[in-house]
Amino acid sequence: MLQPDVASNNACSTPQDCDKAAREHEWRTPPSRSELVLLALVMAILFVSLVSAFRNYLLLVDNFGDSSAYMNLASAIRQWNFQGLVVKHFWGLPYLMAAVSMLTRISDRSSLLVISLVSSLLAVLLAHRLWGGWIAGFFAVLNFDWLQRSFLGGSEPLFVTLLFGAFLAVRKDRWPLAALLAALATVVRPLGVFALLGIGLTLLWRREFMKFAIAVGTGLAVGLMYALPLAHLFGDPLATVHSYVRPEWGGGWLFGIPFWAIIKGTLIYPAPWTNLVLTFGWILLVVIATAVMIRARDFRDYARSNPVEMLFALPYIWCLFSYNYAFWARGSFPRFSIPVVPFVLVALCRWLPKDRRVLWATGTLSALMAAASAVGVRNVADAVRKTIG
Repeated sequence: MLQPDVASNNACSTPQDCDKAAREHEWRTPPSRSELVLLALVMAILFVSLVSAFRNYLLLVDNFGDSSAYMNLASAIRQWNFQGLVVKHFWGLPYLMAAVSMLTRISDRSSLLVISLVSSLLAVLLAHRLWGGWIAGFFAVLNFDWLQRSFLGGSEPLFVTLLFGAFLAVRKDRWPLAALLAALATVVRPLGVFALLGIGLTLLWRREFMKFAIAVGTGLAVGLMYALPLAHLFGDPLATVHSYVRPEWGGGWLFGIPFWAIIKGTLIYPAPWTNLVLTFGWILLVVIATAVMIRARDFRDYARSNPVEMLFALPYIWCLFSYNYAFWARGSFPRFSIPVVPFVLVALCRWLPKDRRVLWATGTLSALMAAASAVGVRNVADAVRKTIG
């Protein structure tokens, strides 16, 4: 990554010019891990403060996204009473929520918030280890859905943390740990299976059969431990997998023709223009990044050096564009894209504004806009107009 030439400071005409050039150079150095943690905490404070100015924060947590479903699941797991429970979500996050609640005596809601925030911070730190400060920084600030799931609760922070941990373990040649983390990620969000498959295929390609056998055994052990309670309780070891296959999907298939559900959902489900701009902005960004991945030599070099990451990212991107549920395909695209945002940023790295002032300004604006989106942009706009008036 190119940095400004420090030697150019020798051309300064005055000491003040030299000081200014030095400060400018300092802003263009990549953010450290401690700075990224500070940035994330500042965004959390801004987000929670703005939300609390308009809504009861804890009540919003209860009604946000899938939070209530995860809390109900965690409560059922703690009591081991599943009467009347509808199988809908994967249980990886609720299992951890239930464990945290039992160990600390905090509520299921609190355990969800703690896990989401801690996982979000860990994911950013792991991204720093994997891809450097600029990629980690912009990953932390660009996606509104990432901020909302980090500060209001969701499965994405835990999933991404386990996923990035698996990638780091692969780079350190710790294959059993990588397989364990990838398997755990899969029971949080099912598309984590691509990371698990990537690990197995890479070990087979390298003819490291003993490591392959250990990785397969690790994945099977986690899968078996996850499936046995489902088989006992519901008579179906794949109950959470089968919950994804519904009549609403054309032909009953979860994935179909690329872009078809995105187009169909846009036509039949009206949305505010702000939502359309946001979602199609992310769709266009991922399309452009995918084209760069295919054509750019430096990205192909990166892919050859990190095959497990590519064996996860490429089929995941295909699934993003092929998701066959029209109601969610476009509207939830930014949320679904969270795990591949680092790969998008790696592909587009040469065009990123490598200035920490830009990073902080983007983080501040993103936190406020994500909070406004969570409570309703119109509510915030009306309040601002009344204040100005």
